[in-house]
Amino acid sequence: MSKTALLLVTSYFALAAPAWAATESAAASDSATAEAVEADAGQQDSGTAAKPPQEMFSTGVAKGRDRLDSATSTSALRGDDITLLGPRPIGEVLRTMAGLRVATSIGEGNNNYTVRGLPLAAGGSKYMQIQEDGLPLLEFADLFNVGADVYLRNDLTVNAIETIRGGSASTFASNSPGGLINILSRTGDVEGGSVQLTTGIDFDTKRVDFTYGGRLGENTRFHIGGFYRQGEGPRNNGFDGWKGGQVKFNITREFENGYVRLYLKYLDDRSPTFAPYFANITGTNANPRIRSFPGFDLRDDTILSSFLGPVITLDQNNQPAAFPVATGQSAESKSIGIEAQFEVAGWTITERMRYAANGGDFSRGFPNTANTVSAFAAGQGGVGAFARYANGPLAGQLIDPNAMINGNGLLSLYFFSFVRARSLDNFTNDIRASKVWELPDGKLTTTVGAYLATQDLNTTWLHTAMNIDANGNNGTAQVDIFNAAGQPQTLNGYFAFARATSLFRRAFDVNYKVFAPYGSVNYQFGKIAIGGSLRYDTGQVRGSLVGADLNNGSVGLITQDINSDGVINPAERRVAFLPFDRSAPVNYNYGYLSYSAGINYRAAEPFSLFARYSKGARANADKVLFTPLINNADGSIRSRTDEQDNVKQLEGGFKFRKDGLTFNATAFRVTAADHNVINGAANRTDRRYRATGVEMEGGVHKGPFSLMIGATYTKAKITRDLLDPTLTGKEPRHQPDWTFFATPSVDLGRAVIGASIVGVTKSFSQDSNLLVMPGFTTVDLFGHVKLFNGGSLQINANNVFNTLGIFEVNQASVPANGIGFARAINGRTVSASLRFDF
Repeated sequence: MSKTALLLVTSYFALAAPAWAATESAAASDSATAEAVEADAGQQDSGTAAKPPQEMFSTGVAKGRDRLDSATSTSALRGDDITLLGPRPIGEVLRTMAGLRVATSIGEGNNNYTVRGLPLAAGGSKYMQIQEDGLPLLEFADLFNVGADVYLRNDLTVNAIETIRGGSASTFASNSPGGLINILSRTGDVEGGSVQLTTGIDFDTKRVDFTYGGRLGENTRFHIGGFYRQGEGPRNNGFDGWKGGQVKFNITREFENGYVRLYLKYLDDRSPTFAPYFANITGTNANPRIRSFPGFDLRDDTILSSFLGPVITLDQNNQPAAFPVATGQSAESKSIGIEAQFEVAGWTITERMRYAANGGDFSRGFPNTANTVSAFAAGQGGVGAFARYANGPLAGQLIDPNAMINGNGLLSLYFFSFVRARSLDNFTNDIRASKVWELPDGKLTTTVGAYLATQDLNTTWLHTAMNIDANGNNGTAQVDIFNAAGQPQTLNGYFAFARATSLFRRAFDVNYKVFAPYGSVNYQFGKIAIGGSLRYDTGQVRGSLVGADLNNGSVGLITQDINSDGVINPAERRVAFLPFDRSAPVNYNYGYLSYSAGINYRAAEPFSLFARYSKGARANADKVLFTPLINNADGSIRSRTDEQDNVKQLEGGFKFRKDGLTFNATAFRVTAADHNVINGAANRTDRRYRATGVEMEGGVHKGPFSLMIGATYTKAKITRDLLDPTLTGKEPRHQPDWTFFATPSVDLGRAVIGASIVGVTKSFSQDSNLLVMPGFTTVDLFGHVKLFNGGSLQINANNVFNTLGIFEVNQASVPANGIGFARAINGRTVSASLRFDF
């Protein structure tokens, strides 16, 4: 990967350098939308209330244009409005944008994103590309255990967020048939800066953010910013779950006919990963009652603790190793990018290039079983088995099976994964040229472009399995099980140095190369604009896989004396290793055509109508690896229909904007295919889906009062399940009929107060459509007060009513014993920020 990227970068500079040597002048062309937003933001105080989103929009279209003149469904949020929501993960910010369905609470990254009923069969963002400054963070936004958002942070450097749903997203980016999320950075268009100090009021966090931009000369400007934080975080885990930060820098040189910008970014940040935890599930499938057990609050607790671990296993070289449980999502990224735009002979030529060296370690614990002390012990040690604490403050003590330890009397087996990302490096280059032709009856805009990308997937999956109790507030400890004769069945609380079997001990070393030429035309005459675009993606996939679950005759489970005491414990008979002598190749190519066509009618200055039909696709990347779809003998893929998943969208709607009032509505019908895996790669899927619905957003801005609202109604169905026909006709899991948000605020001059209200209605926990997950609504409050010139205080209260909101339930029906697992949103957290502007 590094040699290929170096060659491409060198060639790029050699070819592009002459064009950049143009005569300088004080005036400069720029990537209009981002800087227009920044300039507008700079004219406001940092505490102003929400204003209407900028109507110029550039993401996923040929040229930036007024939203009322574009046959697309789009939304935008400005940096100062994002700042009012507080220093929170980007996934929580995106929950407040129209049309998106975001399931957060996993942590800073690896959250789930989708749109318009497209399935969330697994995690990440399969059908939506997540971009930073117009280029993807990862070519595939749903890689196992490492979603694209783990390399993205929300801080004061964010100038705006733009999203496009459906439409031309399928032709102006690869692997984005559902839409695009684009995070735009500040670029120093406005001179000045800020320092913001944040502390948790009822949770442990200390954070400093900074931003500064300005001019280095008449034709050069820059921006630098970032953050550093440290603290336990929003849940009780007994150690600094949050630790690290990022620095971003860019410098722009303006020329008479354009500009060149250099981007640099360094990210090194650790954050905890949260999973489904112990939940008391009773009632009926149609009307369940999901509660926290005594001693373990689903909103505030986690199984992570200072007593737990380490993650003892064989490493990527099959040598004994111990990794800290506190690793969480430890993301590292170093990137360099170039953006240039020039006017040449009437053509606007735009070039974006970035190389990112991405890596890190990613650990998480996820549940296997839980039961009462006596039943759990019998499950591992037989009749008469008993339990004893292996560590923690009660280490060595027997556990009375009749006592309700921790108030709940539960023990559990948790699998801990430790994914080592040695290289998720990528190189991306997107160049396009657009020209507006003045015709007698209108304007014809033509665009041609080419996209080139390479993406490494060099990761190793390691696992261990621990017996633990259900003890919140940094109390979780490991537990040993003994049979009736007193013989140990576990070793110091470890049930296995694997996931109990050889499954999912894997090594990936795969590289993806993508090339996609594309083009578009748009003819605007009078009040009508008609446009269409094409893109043809080709991919080359090469590499190798290692793992016993390739089912190629390799053995992945061995016996090994892990603690070197000369005695083989039953846990040491369950040691997973990587069979490097039986690797399997990956060697196939793919190609597919995407297209989009639409019409827009600007009926009046404040009102327009549009309709569009699009077909795009998503290459299937790692979701087909370690499945029967790949031939282990030669690495080929068994069928061309398995190479990518197609998405077709028909949409139409209207847009209205006048006198501080905006309202947009889009009706849609979507069909999609999905090759995927569910529940940590335990179950493979091959399905077809259909969804219909309508998405709406609007805003009112009158005097000091502002209100932004949005809602999406979706009815989705599995139209065909090729592996389990009993699921055909069912609703996809985790798909609510309604998602909605409202953000009211009042600007009182020296103070701004407001709220962010986000909700979802009920959905099914699994595709079998038995157990219902209740809907929920959360309310966040914010207040911003000017203390003195250049100084302000902001208070943010997230989930102020401490709502128990459930995003995931492992069970398909109410368990007979009431013991299940659920993932919930974080409970109430309150923070205070002191900001100095200069």
